[in-house]
Amino acid sequence: MIRVVVVDDSALIRSLLREMIDAQPDMRVVGAAADPYAAREIIRAENPDVVTLDVEMPRMNGLDFLERIMRLRPMPVLMISSLTQRNAEATLRALELGAVDFVAKPTVGIADGVRELEREIVEKIRIAADARPRQLHASPPARRVAFESTEKILAIGASTGGTEAIAALLEAFPPMAPATVIAQHMPPVFTTGFARRLDARCRINVAEARDGERLLPGHAYVAPGDFHVRVVRRGADYVASVTQDEPVNRHRPSVDVLFASVAASAGGNALGVILTGMGADGAAGLRAMRDAGAFTVAQDEASCVIFGMPKAAIALGAACEIVPLERIVTTLSERLRVRTNRM
Repeated sequence: MIRVVVVDDSALIRSLLREMIDAQPDMRVVGAAADPYAAREIIRAENPDVVTLDVEMPRMNGLDFLERIMRLRPMPVLMISSLTQRNAEATLRALELGAVDFVAKPTVGIADGVRELEREIVEKIRIAADARPRQLHASPPARRVAFESTEKILAIGASTGGTEAIAALLEAFPPMAPATVIAQHMPPVFTTGFARRLDARCRINVAEARDGERLLPGHAYVAPGDFHVRVVRRGADYVASVTQDEPVNRHRPSVDVLFASVAASAGGNALGVILTGMGADGAAGLRAMRDAGAFTVAQDEASCVIFGMPKAAIALGAACEIVPLERIVTTLSERLRVRTNRM
């Protein structure tokens, strides 16, 4: 039984969340609070498996409360916040602070909208209950490496826990790293802020992918929320194709769509990395990349928030190597150096 504490200043939202959570056979609400001070006492008394948390609350905002939780008593936290640009930025900050995932609740028609999100909310509570909470501490500077070849295409796929895993990789990239294309499961509005935050933190340029855009070294391209991104060949260039084709594996963007396109367009001139996330999206695509001659890496279980996606890829034999997050960039660099020296 997953024990949940709900923290939201809206009595309506607290009631709706309690109703949908208590209707599940494997979870129940053990406490609900309108502000972080009341929540703190409930958490101390109940020691829940998961906390759902809003961003905007009285007396103390959700980000300040989350930071205290992750410093003093790390536990899985699921952010449930309104879908606005302001809250999108705050939610991305929450993921940096250690929240497992988020659900974007509607700003109008709230009661009906939250009920429509029931499947997503309870599924993400189950995911959070299995996640490894990350204690907040001062992170050491990313170890920076030099890539000896920038003519490759690097494809990265991730889901739950992926925003910070991707940031950890890109912060270590040199200014002339290979062109990098990223599929992170994330809705619209959030991907714009995610790309902007990465761009501010990294030495490479990071932006959302645009249809028809040439993919250049020293740049990373994030699939926009609710769009697939593919890598296609146009003469001697690699180009982004951004479309709203049907979701794949229930996702748009889908990691499988990105990886399959890289396998077809770049073959052995590509590298693929699958990171933390729930489900199996990306496993078949990474296998296609490996079969086409690409060098492929899966994040290891110990460093994942959720091991689902890497585990599925490993089970398919899609990964050339299984590597801790902190070793992935070095592994890619060593692979590029080996290939370059053989030329």
